Amino acid sequence: MNKTEWKYKKIAIKVGSNVITQADGSLNVGRMLRIVEDISVLTKQGIEVILISSGAVAAGRGSVVPAKRTNIVSAKQIWAAIGQVKLMSTYQFLFEKYNIIAGQVLATKEEFGDRRHYLNMKNCISAMIENKVLPVVNENDTVAINELMFTDNDELSGMIASMMDSEALFLLSNVDGIYNGVPGNEGVEIIKEVCDSRVSLEQFISTTKSGFGRGGMLTKYSTARKIASEGVDVFIANGNRDSVVLDIMRGRDVPFTRISRCNGRPRSVKKWLYHSDTFAKGAVVVNKGAKEALFDERASSLLMVGITRVEGYFEKGDIVRILDEDGNNLGLGKSSYDSRKAEQSIGTKLPRPFIHYHYLVLNDDLKNGYGTS
Repeated sequence: MNKTEWKYKKIAIKVGSNVITQADGSLNVGRMLRIVEDISVLTKQGIEVILISSGAVAAGRGSVVPAKRTNIVSAKQIWAAIGQVKLMSTYQFLFEKYNIIAGQVLATKEEFGDRRHYLNMKNCISAMIENKVLPVVNENDTVAINELMFTDNDELSGMIASMMDSEALFLLSNVDGIYNGVPGNEGVEIIKEVCDSRVSLEQFISTTKSGFGRGGMLTKYSTARKIASEGVDVFIANGNRDSVVLDIMRGRDVPFTRISRCNGRPRSVKKWLYHSDTFAKGAVVVNKGAKEALFDERASSLLMVGITRVEGYFEKGDIVRILDEDGNNLGLGKSSYDSRKAEQSIGTKLPRPFIHYHYLVLNDDLKNGYGTS
């Protein structure tokens, strides 16, 4: 197949624990080999691939039985420390069969909350790809704590796909996609295409979580909606089907659910902000005039003259929430001033806006996806 026949040139593939681990938690090396084989086909065609793989905690669970006094967070950290070595060494062994060098990237959610850390990670993965090293990404469960953990690796894969400007994200689990009812019932079939991130499918989705993973179909769909609104096509498919990613890329008739955006892609800075909601350090309250200006059809920055109150402590460059006078959350953005300077300058005119439009995401954006600006 010629390179020009492939629809996507930059993709991310997320593999769930239930795909690459067996019932006892040990790694399913045969299934991992099938995935590696598919990736080797894609890379030979010049397609950039990032692999996001779960499985570390599951792989390490059978190696150690923690002492009774060990809490669950510490137990998972121990299992992750053991399992990540097993997981990565297995991937390296398998990729080497196809002359592919694989490199490990361990991430925490906290790193996505700081623009500098975010860019450092992006530059690292970009350099790996440029030097023909295939990134294998996983959450660093050995240091993550509950408050700063990803919901699951679906969320992590979405952040990575967005950060690296992937054109498509494949979420591979042990199901074929999202059904419009209970699978097996008469008339129930897979929902093949959703072209509007505002369409809600939660009514069809079971909240049951998979055996070894932290999430389930609900978190997959939540991730898919958010990432699709950023211009990334998201496919939910069954990773236990041989060559499922290749078949989808080739346009073959295999089961999957595709969630996509119907209009343009957002700016890269706004994509970072889109994932920074949980990292806000403080807040500012704006008056009615500033609120109307922010939601006007014309792009507007948030000026100090429209701010009536500053809440919390934050530094220049931190993420800050924007509230109206009734306490409603209007959005968030990257502050141009620290909280002390902002408090001193309430209601005044300064040379720079408190939040420039390019570093501003409004609630309408968070709920419905970005505009084309």
